[in-house]
Amino acid sequence: MADATATTDDARPDGGRAEGRIAVVAGPDEHGLGEELAALGVEIRRIEGLVTADALSEAGIDEAAYFVLTDVEEATGIPIAKELNPDVLAVTYAERSLPEFVSGVADLAVDPALMDPELVAEELENGTIDG
Repeated sequence: MADATATTDDARPDGGRAEGRIAVVAGPDEHGLGEELAALGVEIRRIEGLVTADALSEAGIDEAAYFVLTDVEEATGIPIAKELNPDVLAVTYAERSLPEFVSGVADLAVDPALMDPELVAEELENGTIDG
């Protein structure tokens, strides 16, 4: 098993808390939803590898507005994220469907073939998608 690491794309040099919205993005994000959110001013924090409670905490899930999962193999991260931050909007952006045991916990599941990442990011940030 590979260790998960959390990274912050735009880490603040003073180590302070983020001023705007935060999205924790877990998975390869090959369609670029994280980049589209960043273009709208959202601070992106990434989890590479397993989505565990420690990885989520290290990435700052407690202060995140969004938890974006692009790898449904890591779907168990959704209930963990919701437990750590009940207010986080859990979004999956993947071609494959979520396993049934977590489908009721996720707020939104979007197939990249149906909505491009720019539109999803805009809808999230404009508040038209609110789970």
